[in-house]
Amino acid sequence: MKNIIKIAFRNLKRSSRRTLLTAALITIGVIFVLVYSALSSSFKAYMVGEITDSMMGHIQIHKKGYIASVDNLPLDKNLKKKQIDKVLEVLDNNPYVESYTFRIKLGGMFSNYVSSTNIRLNAIDPQKERKTLPLFEKRIQESEPHLLKQGEMLIPELLAKGMGVKKGDTSVLVVNNQQGSVNGLNLKVVGIVAPISGPGGRDGYFHIEDAKKILRITEPEVSEIVVRIKDVSKLQEAMKSMQSLTTIKNQKGKPVFEIHAWTKLSPFYNIVKMLDLMDISIKIILISIVLISILNVMIMSVYERIKEIGTIAAMGTPPSTIVKLFLTEGFMLGVFGAIVGSIISFTIVQVIDTIGISFAFGRQSDLVLHPSLQGSDIIAVSIIVIVIALIASISPAFKAAKLNPVDALRQN
Repeated sequence: MKNIIKIAFRNLKRSSRRTLLTAALITIGVIFVLVYSALSSSFKAYMVGEITDSMMGHIQIHKKGYIASVDNLPLDKNLKKKQIDKVLEVLDNNPYVESYTFRIKLGGMFSNYVSSTNIRLNAIDPQKERKTLPLFEKRIQESEPHLLKQGEMLIPELLAKGMGVKKGDTSVLVVNNQQGSVNGLNLKVVGIVAPISGPGGRDGYFHIEDAKKILRITEPEVSEIVVRIKDVSKLQEAMKSMQSLTTIKNQKGKPVFEIHAWTKLSPFYNIVKMLDLMDISIKIILISIVLISILNVMIMSVYERIKEIGTIAAMGTPPSTIVKLFLTEGFMLGVFGAIVGSIISFTIVQVIDTIGISFAFGRQSDLVLHPSLQGSDIIAVSIIVIVIALIASISPAFKAAKLNPVDALRQN
């Protein structure tokens, strides 16, 4: 085997120009795929983190039918005390759950005494919200970091710009409760909430105790329970651990709860799936580049070395050895391209990570991406390149092994 490796290396070195050109094509393919994978995976992780850690959480629990009518913000589909207790029995003993928070979602009329407009609101428990959504405070502008207090509210950026509302202004919130009565509450604006893509990305916020006052709620009642899990990669396992809630029926025999992962609630997940599809497409392109490059080199090598192949065959070299020789050459090209491509890709990604890439997404701007290259991606792409290099070498290798020594030696 050592002799085969030496001969294969000598053959590649002898045709250095063609070898370097082929290795360069493979290297460029590897660089393209790895850098793209680093950028796309970092973008996905960044945006998923922004959505789940600042707004949606990983899992949301509602009363059955709430999501279907969420645009209307129905108060009659809120979870009551007994239902909340049932949910907490599952969450408090769940090994996947890190924290959870309660929200009351409602619509109302916002006024700054000059003009009025409709507003969507989330009534929150500030302490639980901070623990469950650690990036939420990053969205708050013109405000010192502090827990939202009773009598205070955060308004969406679009509303603040449209009505000229600033931090410190006093406003009036008017809402209809479930019984249809109209109630109002004076609230102080203590911050502006930056928009984010997805449902609820342009909502305002105020304290859940203020919501109980304005809605005249006396018993515990929430619209949704937002859950944060310890490991987002175990989202499906966490969902399965909560499925017992979906088996609970009411007196009419219908399910009481519905459970949704963020992937079912956010339109951004469609972009994630599209990026995954693009990843596959890019890898197919890499495979094509490697396949065509190796195949071309090996076929040309066979035609250029017909006399050499005929000579070693006439000396008694078995066809299997000739096949091994060409496969070894293809393997070496694949390994060389994978190693050099991986090193250059890692360097490029490190430089980009140091500099950072500024980008905008939807209404969000000045976002900074710091890509990173995972070892698993490097190993996976390298294995793909080497395997395809071997596959591309099979046809030329058998073609060379089937050459008749007498006919080969007669070639000019």
